[in-house]
Amino acid sequence: MSDQPRRPRKPYRRPQKDPVRILAFEALRAVDERDAYANLVLPPLLRKAREKGDFDGRDAALATELVYGTLRRQGTYDAVIAACVDRPLRDVDPPVLDVLSLGAHQLLGTRIPTHAAVSASVELARVVLGDGRAKFVNAVLRKVAQDDLDSWLAKVAPPYDDDPEDHLAVVHSHPRWIVSALWDSLGGGRAGIEELLEADNERPEVTLVARPGRATTDELLREDAAVPGRWSPYAVRLAEGGEPGAVDAVREGRAGVQDEGSQLVALALANAPLEGRDEKWLDGCAGPGGKAALLAALAAERGAALLAAEKQPHRAGLVAKALDGNPGPYQVITADGTRPPWRAGSFDRVLMDVPCTGLGALRRRPEARWRRRPQDLEGFAPLQRALLHTALNAVRVGGVVGYATCSPHLAETRAVVDDVLKQRPEAELLDARPLLPGLPDLGDGPDVQLWPHLHGTDAMYLAVIRRTG
Repeated sequence: MSDQPRRPRKPYRRPQKDPVRILAFEALRAVDERDAYANLVLPPLLRKAREKGDFDGRDAALATELVYGTLRRQGTYDAVIAACVDRPLRDVDPPVLDVLSLGAHQLLGTRIPTHAAVSASVELARVVLGDGRAKFVNAVLRKVAQDDLDSWLAKVAPPYDDDPEDHLAVVHSHPRWIVSALWDSLGGGRAGIEELLEADNERPEVTLVARPGRATTDELLREDAAVPGRWSPYAVRLAEGGEPGAVDAVREGRAGVQDEGSQLVALALANAPLEGRDEKWLDGCAGPGGKAALLAALAAERGAALLAAEKQPHRAGLVAKALDGNPGPYQVITADGTRPPWRAGSFDRVLMDVPCTGLGALRRRPEARWRRRPQDLEGFAPLQRALLHTALNAVRVGGVVGYATCSPHLAETRAVVDDVLKQRPEAELLDARPLLPGLPDLGDGPDVQLWPHLHGTDAMYLAVIRRTG
């Protein structure tokens, strides 16, 4: 036996609980396990933390940045982490990978000092994973910390000249098929697609809409950190840190949170030239109610009435809540737009904002890029065409239809419109560009595609169609 005295064993130290990082981890688990969306999961978690007294404003801001930053850069961080582990990523338990991704974001995407980022991540791992797996997290993150983001990208992304799409996919954290689809729709060279992908990874501003007849932009501009919208006369943007729930008009339903691109689609339909009467409007896919609320308010100013139809009952309830208090006549119904209860030719204006992949709103729902698959397009295609046919049946001769999607994918935009119009000789495509006055970079028309990097909006698409016979 050795005569050397044994070293005294260090007393066990309990892991330090960090409410901010624990909350961020819980949000990521909800996104992963339940297919939840961060913009729906995070607010109640933050509210509960505030009520318990665990959080102040700075804590909430950090938790929000950790969640959204990790989700936006998930693809990039996966590539870096994969280079630092000795097994395929699919063999790493998802909760462990979430802790590693949170740590990678702190190391590569924030100004948190390296030591603090690693130690905080290891403490989180001890709390939520146990001491054994915390050692694995520590070893991996120490490897990640050896280089900055640019150095890692030089290692893990293929050269642009060898594989442009894969290079952009890794550098800008988008699935390759989405990079390809966005590039096809945008056209042009490398600069434009890089600017678009970068815009997808930026935190979007909160944009409010002052619903006509119920609120004014002047009222909203009296709020702290409020600035005018860029394009919509009803838009007000909240600068960094603006909280819409603190705005009286929003709480009272006189104003709402609505991306400026969504507002512009509603305004374009409302301003499209008609032949004859202008009394009955239809929003055929009205949930969750933002466009319907704006349309109802605009219709009320002209003495027109809006019918808002939504297939899903819970979303129809959201529409009813959004329209509650509208000064003019309206009705909300639960109805399937492909089997409509209204008579053909009943409406003067029809908006059909169809279900889609949502690739135009990746700034707001960054996790959607990892959930969508190319085959999802095949599932939406028949529904989108059926709903556009419904809209053209619903509008009277001389009336107008707006076909809209929150996706720039050509299979959901021009392909749908072209296919339907080939079968509908009694309909003609109008030039939508004059209906969006002041907006630059609207292309050759006659349809319109908005872009985050060019217009600061979600990538909304709009085609305006008149029924001629």
